[in-house]
Amino acid sequence: EVQLVESGGGLVQPGGSLRLSCTASGFTFDDYGISWVRQAPGKGLEWVSTIYRHTSTTYYADSVKGRFTISADNAKNTLSLQMNSLKSEDTAVYYCAGEDGPYAPFEYWGQGTLVTVSA
Repeated sequence: EVQLVESGGGLVQPGGSLRLSCTASGFTFDDYGISWVRQAPGKGLEWVSTIYRHTSTTYYADSVKGRFTISADNAKNTLSLQMNSLKSEDTAVYYCAGEDGPYAPFEYWGQGTLVTVSA
């Protein structure tokens, strides 16, 4: 059974930084892609970033490029999202999502962690 648990959310000032973590069980970061997806209040899901460990490839949404950094510790099966220069628009519930092959990039989901950016 695949389980993903996000942590690290909270209240942060605009321009501040926050680091999110996602700990996985029953899922390997080695051969599969894992992503961060967020949902702002009253809005739909927005893809944020994806890392593919087997190719050392990362992807970012334009809205976060240059500010967020995705990384994975395969030894600990932990995914991280370093969030810098946070804006109010970054306020959202952040989910980690693991793929089950290229046709199911968001097959597995965690429960999410809330990030609130406000002065």
